[in-house]
Amino acid sequence: MLIRPWDAAVGASEWQEWLAAGDHFGLLAVNNLDPTHAPVVVPTHFAYSPGDSSSAGDSSLAGGSASPGEAGTPGDVPGPAGGAELLVHLARGNPVWPHLEAAAEVRLAVVGDHAYIPTYWRAEPGRAEEDGVPTSYYSAIEFLCHPKIVDDPSGKAEILASELAQFQPEGRHSRVDPDAAPYGPMLAAIRAVRLLVLAVDAKFKYDDQRPAEHRTVVAGLLEQRGRPLDAAAADQQRRRLAEVGNRHDHRPEPGTDALAPTKPECLRLPAGQG
Repeated sequence: MLIRPWDAAVGASEWQEWLAAGDHFGLLAVNNLDPTHAPVVVPTHFAYSPGDSSSAGDSSLAGGSASPGEAGTPGDVPGPAGGAELLVHLARGNPVWPHLEAAAEVRLAVVGDHAYIPTYWRAEPGRAEEDGVPTSYYSAIEFLCHPKIVDDPSGKAEILASELAQFQPEGRHSRVDPDAAPYGPMLAAIRAVRLLVLAVDAKFKYDDQRPAEHRTVVAGLLEQRGRPLDAAAADQQRRRLAEVGNRHDHRPEPGTDALAPTKPECLRLPAGQG
């Protein structure tokens, strides 16, 4: 995922809080066993287990492109801890399993709070509104993971219990016991997977490179337009404005390559923690 400096998360807590406020639903992407075919993509809920926050220290980074042991960029901050996991279960008949069994790495992507920003909201000062360049606003997280498939009933029951605790904290469900009804006899119909988090890319694309006045106006226009996710996108833009301030000095100078890619802003866990 391309992440320009002004779109990067200001710290691990930013994407973690955004994720916690959502519904933990994303797309699991797995390389196809046949490289001439497209990757296999599975929409799924997942439970997030952050691991031990005391073990990562300053060697894990989010919001910068440095690897552990390298000098960080200005904005590098401690990332999530070693041992972070995403917990998933899928039907045994899901066609992803042979591809997942062969995969050393997979990605799980979560996207939300997105909105289309039309040309006439982004015209340069003094230019006709129809000459503006449209864009998309969105929040996104990509987890790079190592998959560990779980087939034993006790392991699957543990993952199901974790998912229920996250998605249904009010309870009102039976205990997940691999040796007892109602869920025990059903476990044969599913397989589970622990996705050990190796890296996290987080992006909050809300025109942070533009002046604060422009972003404030666009947030108001989003609220007025009122499409399904416009209010959420406006909230994110106002939150970023309050947290990161005016970052339009990152904007490329005229005549420079505004589309030149930057390195992904990601977190890498130290060796042995994934």
